Amino acid sequence: MGEDVTCVTMSVTITVKVPKELKEEIKRMGININEVVRRALEEELKRKKMEEAMMAAKCVGELLSKLPEEEIVEWIRKARRER
Repeated sequence: MGEDVTCVTMSVTITVKVPKELKEEIKRMGININEVVRRALEEELKRKKMEEAMMAAKCVGELLSKLPEEEIVEWIRKARRER
């Protein structure tokens, strides 16, 4: 029953132009360019997703603020009763 699952991660190549001096210094310092760029892209993506979630939450808050409080309370009570 315990089937083995193989996960294959596809990679793509991204080309970036940097000044020659920067590339030489990176090489001299032994910096792993792939790891640094991958980490930077992951962090930027995480930051953008958080920004997007915050904007969505703000929009929801603005919409909810336009509804009568009694109506929101009734929706919450109804949802709790249905659990």
